[in-house]
Amino acid sequence: MGSFDKSSDPEAVKTAPVAISDNDGSVGEVQAAEKFAFTEDRKIGITGAVFLILNKMIGTGIFSTPSAIFAATGSVGVSLFLWVIGGFLTCCGLSVWLEFGLAIPRSGGEKNYLEYIYKHPKYLASCVLAAQMIFLGFSSGNSLAFGRYILYANSGDSQDSYKARGIGVACATFACALHAFLPKWGVRLVNVLGIFKVVIVLFIVFAGFAALAGHRHVPDPENFKHAFRIETTESYGGGGAYAYSNALLNIVYSYKGWENANYFMSELKDPRRTLTVAAPIAVAGVTVLYVLANVAYFAAVSKYEIATSEVLVAGIFFRNVFGDSAGVKALPVFVALSNLGNVLAVSFAHARLNQELGKEGLLPLSKFWGSNKPCNAPAASLFLHWLITIIILLAPPPGPAYNFLVNLYTYPGVWINGFVSGGLLYLHFFRRDTWKPTWRCWEPILVIFFLLNVFLAVVPFIPPVGDWNAEGYPYYVFPIVGVAVLLLGVTYWFMWTKFWPWVRGHKIVAERLIDEDGNEVIRYKKIKNA
Repeated sequence: MGSFDKSSDPEAVKTAPVAISDNDGSVGEVQAAEKFAFTEDRKIGITGAVFLILNKMIGTGIFSTPSAIFAATGSVGVSLFLWVIGGFLTCCGLSVWLEFGLAIPRSGGEKNYLEYIYKHPKYLASCVLAAQMIFLGFSSGNSLAFGRYILYANSGDSQDSYKARGIGVACATFACALHAFLPKWGVRLVNVLGIFKVVIVLFIVFAGFAALAGHRHVPDPENFKHAFRIETTESYGGGGAYAYSNALLNIVYSYKGWENANYFMSELKDPRRTLTVAAPIAVAGVTVLYVLANVAYFAAVSKYEIATSEVLVAGIFFRNVFGDSAGVKALPVFVALSNLGNVLAVSFAHARLNQELGKEGLLPLSKFWGSNKPCNAPAASLFLHWLITIIILLAPPPGPAYNFLVNLYTYPGVWINGFVSGGLLYLHFFRRDTWKPTWRCWEPILVIFFLLNVFLAVVPFIPPVGDWNAEGYPYYVFPIVGVAVLLLGVTYWFMWTKFWPWVRGHKIVAERLIDEDGNEVIRYKKIKNA
């Protein structure tokens, strides 16, 4: 996937914070300043980083998206093969992010990488990313799944409803409040739930082995006979290229989280070593577990049940393997706790990225969003993440909302991934003299990852075979909304960098400094226009 370049200077890519304004070095009136320092006991080691990645990767996806993936392909073998491809493509993306993360070891993830690649027009790439992460970087899908699994465990109710969404609101509120006011306990709970998630997936895997051996409460679904035969019925198959791109988007969503540690690099102990060890361990482990978990589902659940189960495929699996005993009814609660862990991991990471955008003055009220007050945690940025999550969670009417939320969350990210990987191709071929990272992604891997994202960005605009509203909404809604949000970032860039400074006669810029103790200090200055 890549190789270390021992001849490269780890500091070849200069990452020391510098003033970030259109006229760096200008003298201006200091409006506010804040220091961002973390004690060693607050920093995250290899174990903590592994679990933060695991918690974001293992969330709703593996317990819910197999339904949409099989419904799109109509083939057991093809579905399993797509999960293997998803693991390989995730490793490709990880190699890209390792190269950037080791060269630019600062919190913010792709924000830093886009800024390094696309320097002109200044701030444009950052504004586009800000629009995507703020408006579509929500935890709504996992919060909804949490609510539905809780109701399924309590009463057997499998329908989407505002009752389930109300429980989802409580889930998101708990996660964001915990990270805001008890940040140490937030990370500790992430670690505990990370272990718990792995145990649950392993439990499903071994229960699947038992089902293959005949220990089921239902007849053998015989899903592995003619496994690669592609079938078309009213419930699954026959969707064409659009359906396959949808299936891949669902798989990308299920694996999403491999980049999690790049968002909080500044809070890692020995960031380069921690990232190099933690990320590959987490990704390799999750890939193996995902493929085996899907084998388990097909060993006990019929094709029709998988295709129509939507978010509750794991719950139906438990019922088919263990029956309707009281103990079995509690098993979906364990899946719900896994969803909670994902909400905790996503809110932790995305709040850090929102905070980085605030630190650099990219948002209105930047001093507020970039603050670490009152508990040395990004409470304001967590509130922003919570607000968008709740709005997106409650806005769609009850129905097949989960797949829509998954696609809406995942789709704009493939554009960002395409720009990052395309930019790295440019650095490899045209900036070799100045770009000398310690880890270099192999060019074939880089090309594969770039082409995958181009495919996933374009194909959702191609009409599906059959009903254009098969998912309960027109097929073109989520790609159009995704692109519109990215274009909103372009509009915001123009207003923020051109229009408002012209109207007010000055601008507020953020200046990053490193003090004598190695801590990051952000100062906001008022600069008059020339």
